[in-house]
Amino acid sequence: MSETDNRLQRLQEATEAVNRILLGKDRQVNLAFCCLLARGHLLIEDVPGVGKTTLAHAMARVIGSNYQRVQFTSDLLPADILGVSIYKREKDVFELHPGPIFSQVILADEINRATPKTQSALLEGMAEGQVTIENETHALPDPFFVMATQNPLDLVGTFPLPDSQLDRFLISFSIGYPAPEAERALLVAEDRALLLDRTEQILSPAEIRALQEDCNAIHVSENLLDYVQALLAETRDERWFEAGLSPRAGLALLAASRAHAFLAGRDYVAPEDIKTIFPALTRHRLSPSGFSQDPEEQVRELLSQVPIP
Repeated sequence: MSETDNRLQRLQEATEAVNRILLGKDRQVNLAFCCLLARGHLLIEDVPGVGKTTLAHAMARVIGSNYQRVQFTSDLLPADILGVSIYKREKDVFELHPGPIFSQVILADEINRATPKTQSALLEGMAEGQVTIENETHALPDPFFVMATQNPLDLVGTFPLPDSQLDRFLISFSIGYPAPEAERALLVAEDRALLLDRTEQILSPAEIRALQEDCNAIHVSENLLDYVQALLAETRDERWFEAGLSPRAGLALLAASRAHAFLAGRDYVAPEDIKTIFPALTRHRLSPSGFSQDPEEQVRELLSQVPIP
């Protein structure tokens, strides 16, 4: 077995371990790992209590990364995320006391309960893998993966994320309520927190970096590049959405589709990979041009109208 095949097998073991904790949500777990492998960041929007935090804890546990949870509240300050420089009189220097952003995996819990100023403290790190504190630039760990949760905007005490912040998230989805059989299994099974405590590390940060490189090598044919460009062009037709997808979103679609193909054990991207990733990539990026339209319904209709090569 080659090193790549061995890493893929361990990756599949990691996804299975998370699926045993978050029951009945295989699609969401698969998308979360696609996001990680594509070097992106994940946004989960849903009501409290459906497993958003559990998913983040489980992923951090199986990939063996340094993990920090930040509870976003209205009084949270940027320094609470980035850290502060403190003057050391005996050394006559300022020393950085790093904040939680210097972890490899961050759960930004209920990110839209914080003010836009605090939300933006994550922006530079998510975009460039570095942060600037007191005019000094500091590199962030590699891998660096942000999983943010947000409550529906119609709940009290929420601040909508600006478009520039939303665009830094590669994939977005909702977890939703469990199916009846999965919910019954949750009701009779042991506490998820106890199960998490027993969950062991399966992958290392070095293996995650290697897996990300493996995904970069997945082949995309010229026909599929035409398909991606056709989808991007169609979103820019004003009859669908207020504004279409950017070239950066197109690059993100390719990266996540490569990761989806790799997880499926293929060395090439198929149209099904793109069609699976596309709704999760556009969910937080596109706003329908008609007030009565449901965004997800619009995306499904758009996908049906663009021919597959």
